[in-house]
Amino acid sequence: MASFSQSTFDKGSDMVLNVLCSTCEDKKLEIMADFYCESCWKFYCRKCINMHRKLFTKHVPFGRGDMKNWPVAKKVEDFILKCDVHKEEILKMYCDEHSELCCTNCAFLNHRLCQKVTLISDKVKGQSTDLQKLSFSIKTILEEIKKLQDNQEASNQFVQSSFDEQLHTIQETRQNINSALDTIEQKTLKEMKDTLTNLQASSKSDVDKCIRLRDELKQLRNAIQDISDKSKLELSFIATTKCKDKIQHCETFLKKNSLGNKVSITFQPNQEIIQYLSKLSGLGQIEHSTHTLMGQDNLNKVLIVQGKSEHNLGMSSDSEVCNICAICVLPEGQVLVADDNNNTIKLLDQQYQVVSHWSATGTPAGMCEITPSEVAVTVNGPDTNIHEVQFITVNNRQLVMGKKLQLQHLCRSIAFHQDDLYITSWTALYKYTLSVSKMYDDTSGYETVDSCAVSPTGDKLYITNHSKHKLLILARDGSVLVTFSDPALAWPTGVNVTPSGQVLVCGGQYPNFYIVQLDREGRRKLATLATEKDGMGNPWSVCYNRHTACIIVGLFNINIIQVFKAQ
Repeated sequence: MASFSQSTFDKGSDMVLNVLCSTCEDKKLEIMADFYCESCWKFYCRKCINMHRKLFTKHVPFGRGDMKNWPVAKKVEDFILKCDVHKEEILKMYCDEHSELCCTNCAFLNHRLCQKVTLISDKVKGQSTDLQKLSFSIKTILEEIKKLQDNQEASNQFVQSSFDEQLHTIQETRQNINSALDTIEQKTLKEMKDTLTNLQASSKSDVDKCIRLRDELKQLRNAIQDISDKSKLELSFIATTKCKDKIQHCETFLKKNSLGNKVSITFQPNQEIIQYLSKLSGLGQIEHSTHTLMGQDNLNKVLIVQGKSEHNLGMSSDSEVCNICAICVLPEGQVLVADDNNNTIKLLDQQYQVVSHWSATGTPAGMCEITPSEVAVTVNGPDTNIHEVQFITVNNRQLVMGKKLQLQHLCRSIAFHQDDLYITSWTALYKYTLSVSKMYDDTSGYETVDSCAVSPTGDKLYITNHSKHKLLILARDGSVLVTFSDPALAWPTGVNVTPSGQVLVCGGQYPNFYIVQLDREGRRKLATLATEKDGMGNPWSVCYNRHTACIIVGLFNINIIQVFKAQ
């Protein structure tokens, strides 16, 4: 799990624009310059320029609007003149044979045999360069590289998603093997128990017969003793005959059942199973194949809703009706929902049945996936000054608490992409990495920066402005790329981006509830996927489940979630 902390955010630097104020730099202060005085040959910030103007009334400083009159910044000049190979050397020569810039070291080591090595100062005489054309070429290449970067990032996301899916398949295969072995084990145990039952039944029959024969012999013995002195010839004859018959019967029985015979049960393992398993190198074949990533047209492929089901998430321990403010689907198919009416995170199985839950001390507001088994939940309270992100791991259908990230602001929605954590506060968007920055804010009202989502490649952030009925698309640096507004986008409450990059927004007020799909750029509505006419309730959150190709909708103040089948 990534570690997040709060500190000053470094926005980076631009060597052309971020020239330091000369006066402040002398004081060991790094303040950006906004003016250049050609007479003084110095740069000034907004504060220092005021004193300069009082002292030098005839000087005419140039502001940033007249940067063509600024000298080349020393950082830019050093950057251009520095040799790429020998970092401490300045480029002074040019080899025409190799079309290479050279410092003195390069010329001596690599070009001493070349016939056309000239000083750059001589080379540029009578020549002109089209820097604007070069700048345009660089811009074009930068755009191509950016597309390649986005493509590779999307490829990483795609291969990670395929890994997660196949991991689930491997686990299912193992479970199927376990089930098959369990079945074989149960059959073997039943066979052995049946054998035991049969053997014990046979032994019990012999015991019963021994008891019966002993009783009969004892009766005959007692009878003989009783008549032995009575001179009853007929009784003696009959008794003698019966005794001989009984003795013969007993002797036959004893011969069939030797005293040395003891029956035992043994088990001979099926060595073929063990030998077969030991020869296997794995549960199956691991292969990889190349797929064409979804293009722009496919990114905007409209989802088609084909049916709806409802699932009750109410628990006996709930004190209020549910209010599902956030939904998250993990790679193995588990669904987690945040119920802010009952301060609870609920874990659902693939049939949307509650199998576990965690009770928060405060009120959960948002949730997102961090790893295939971990989510982050934003929580406010119970005290007004407590705002935090709680990390939760799903382990064997149980929710296990992890680390906490303390915040200094209210927290609402949350999104994550490659170690960057994005959190809204209803009026601002913050980015947490190893530091924190406020990327965007709108204090013109409440819930102007409400729900947020990030594109699969991380290059776009989608923000709902609930009170102004808008969806904003921001760049990585927080700049607004597009502001989308439409009569169909009234009171947006939730936004979700599918793994394929499709943008879903839910919201509305009675009786006009909706789920709409926008294009990836956020410039147009592609389709209205569901409304109250389709039986949709008051939507509070939305999430696409790629495992089941369904749109899950969390509803306001009701115990059910709605699941729309979508292809």
